[in-house]
Amino acid sequence: MGVESLESAIQRVGSPVELLRNSTYRPMTFPVAPEFTNWRSEQQSWRSSCALLDQSHHMTDLYISGTDALRLLSDFGVNTFKNFTAGKAKQYVAVNQDGHFIGDAILFALEDDLFDVVGHKTVINWLQYNAEKGDYDVTLERDENSYDRPSGPPKLYRYELQGPTAKSLVEKLTGEPLPDIKFFNMTEFTIAGHRVRALRHGMAGQPGFELFGPWAEGEDVLAAILEVGKEFDLVRAGAKAYSTANLESGWIPTAVPAIFGPEMADYREWLGADALGSLGGSMDSAEITDYYVTPYDIGYGRTVKFDHDFLGREALEKIAENAERTKVTLVWNSDDVAAAMRSLFEAGTPAKYLELPKSRYAFFQVDKVVRNGEQVGMSLDLGYIVNEQEFVSLATVDKALAEPGTKVSVVWGEQPVSAKPAVERHRQVEIRATVAPAPYVYEVRDNYRKS
Repeated sequence: MGVESLESAIQRVGSPVELLRNSTYRPMTFPVAPEFTNWRSEQQSWRSSCALLDQSHHMTDLYISGTDALRLLSDFGVNTFKNFTAGKAKQYVAVNQDGHFIGDAILFALEDDLFDVVGHKTVINWLQYNAEKGDYDVTLERDENSYDRPSGPPKLYRYELQGPTAKSLVEKLTGEPLPDIKFFNMTEFTIAGHRVRALRHGMAGQPGFELFGPWAEGEDVLAAILEVGKEFDLVRAGAKAYSTANLESGWIPTAVPAIFGPEMADYREWLGADALGSLGGSMDSAEITDYYVTPYDIGYGRTVKFDHDFLGREALEKIAENAERTKVTLVWNSDDVAAAMRSLFEAGTPAKYLELPKSRYAFFQVDKVVRNGEQVGMSLDLGYIVNEQEFVSLATVDKALAEPGTKVSVVWGEQPVSAKPAVERHRQVEIRATVAPAPYVYEVRDNYRKS
């Protein structure tokens, strides 16, 4: 028996919303140790010393090579590709023909005509489909995340070093002064006798590097990092802490992909029924298009460049002139959060469980943001930041309400309760929230402006 397609599953169930809302697909993939010490100290380390995060396992890689590799990426990416040469990287963003967001990933230009797209499967599936169906002279090699890989280890190890002592640690590790590397540019180091590629990064507004190389050399490199790291208060951060880093940097990891129009029926036939993931949250529209966002809604407006032809360009040119929503951080009212947690210990039906530090319970988390009884936006990811001692979410709201200090509320909990495994019997509650910038942390905003 063949694998059921996404399109067949939608027809069987009746609608995309119904299919995704009751999906049993896991919320997120972080197949590394949850904690090495405790997630609170691990969160603090990327502000106070240096955090070591293992990124080897939770993302999918799509290697694209060939004379048409850059043309494929350009045809479906909103980014500029001027001067995008080997040794550079960027946040790659794809949209549909109407300018609605499909997905994003980190794009590495490894060599001439060789690229690595690293991220969740959403945009990787889309690129693979178009490479196979279109007239492109490319070769694809796909390496699934470690949860979905049929067997064996990843092709590459990836270690992230982030924090105030990261620069000094890397200099001691390599025995050389750091070269002047611009943000999202790459260089090479020698560590433990191995050639190591390094991406200049800044996950939480602090100096940082993503180190990567062949899997077989990873243990040697890791051992060297851990040994030298003792001098620089290196802290290994597990999946719980790592999953919250985006709340400080302001990156929204998943948004419902805009792939459900009639023009994409063939793509949905190509996709497996389990290719997307589950949909959770208080957003209760039966229309999947109400869950769509544009790049301008979630902070990618500066990424869009109209210097080339790409799918969705004409639509985005119109959206750019009158974008209705923008990305913000919502700081949840501490009394209301405490009351929701306290309800677990009170008689009656409690509020939906808030897990710490990350509280999303679906792959696509979409909670209604309301003001005076009217929906004014969508909250798309949420959790607790130790460094700020705040519970926050990343959201897109009407531009008129994006001024820091504006008061709104987030509706927390589902009605009716869905069939997802992570959803228990509960009642909806409204939690007051205050609009703040995204990124929320000043150091991150300042770092990104400079970059």
